[in-house]
Amino acid sequence: MWIKNLLDVCGKELRKTVSDVGVLVFFIVVPLLYPLLYAYLYGREVVREVPVVAVDDCRSTTSREFLRKSDATPDLKIISYCSDMEEARNLLHRHKAYGVIYIPPELDRTLEEGRQATINLYCDMSGLLYYKAMLSGCTMVSLEMNRDIQMVRLSGMSDREKEVMTMPIGNEYVTMFNPTNGFQGFLIPAVLILVLQQTLVLGVAMMAGTEHERRRRGELVLGEEYSNPITVLGGKGLAYLLVYGFTATYVLCVVPWLFHMPQLWKLPTLVAFIVPFLLASIFFAISISFFVRDRESCFLLFVFVSVPLIFMSGISWPTSNMPAFWKVFAQIFPSTQGVNGFARINTSGALLQDVRYELIALWIQAAAYFMTSLFIYERLYRSDKMPGVEFVLAMRARARRNVRVAVRDIRNDIEEAAERILEHRKK
Repeated sequence: MWIKNLLDVCGKELRKTVSDVGVLVFFIVVPLLYPLLYAYLYGREVVREVPVVAVDDCRSTTSREFLRKSDATPDLKIISYCSDMEEARNLLHRHKAYGVIYIPPELDRTLEEGRQATINLYCDMSGLLYYKAMLSGCTMVSLEMNRDIQMVRLSGMSDREKEVMTMPIGNEYVTMFNPTNGFQGFLIPAVLILVLQQTLVLGVAMMAGTEHERRRRGELVLGEEYSNPITVLGGKGLAYLLVYGFTATYVLCVVPWLFHMPQLWKLPTLVAFIVPFLLASIFFAISISFFVRDRESCFLLFVFVSVPLIFMSGISWPTSNMPAFWKVFAQIFPSTQGVNGFARINTSGALLQDVRYELIALWIQAAAYFMTSLFIYERLYRSDKMPGVEFVLAMRARARRNVRVAVRDIRNDIEEAAERILEHRKK
């Protein structure tokens, strides 16, 4: 019997999802389009050809070589050679360029004297990616020129000996699990997990707000299958899990594949991790949906926390530098463990034993939020705020009374009409 009731609740929740345009937008449209938008915006991965200006007060072979090599890097593009810093500053203020390379007049003299020379780099710090591109480009050029200058000063040695002297330990720069060393590879997995959680919370909260509005108007009538809180939670959870099973497959598998992002996950590992994440998010959404009293209030409660959740997950800012309060507060949300676990599974091919802490935490959250939802449902069922068995029976009795009154009125109207017709015929 309880299985039938559970399936009935599940079916009704699925029908509510399909019939409610607002919920359909959050459950289907937003997860369908939002990841595509994010992945497209960060599709170039890194910032290339950052426009900069050069001020060369040295005007020597060395300075011209430095600027030529800097312009040849994929990170920088010198758009103008200014006569002084004032002209370069004006271009910077007008956002024609994002940085200035300044070469002082004493560059060659300092190098000839065997002292360390300085080349100044000024950067517009309003965009950190511009700063990263400019710093990495100029640093690579300076390291290469440093080695060339050292090799020129070493006389009486073969080329191989000079190479060993200038670079005793060779180095090779390898970016593990993010070949392009780009923004998309590390940020998008976090965004995908957050999209699943936030759209689920908003959709469930909107449905709860709709129920509250209908309950206030006396329009909400539920069947006896809603009389058991465990049945209700199980049916709702199953319905949302079915919907988000397909949604998660698209968001976590199809979208990264479309944009050629790293995907090193193994299917059993991914499924075993995403299922507890979805369950934790579902019961988390049900728990906080009790604080929603109308359809619109969910936007005010949940939308603004999306950006803080990215930071609290530790994907864009290390948790070691966070205050203890925010570390603890972040554990409330399933996205914190979901982001860290999925990023490692998807990007570095981690197995379940590698993410066992996040996996255990998600199962604990799923159980805790299920018990929280059950506790709230039990309290509401015992009050007059939630339609339980007594409410359902009362509504059915009132409906039967209304039907009897309506039938009686119709019968009386028919009898009166029949009497008028007979009187009219007699006349």
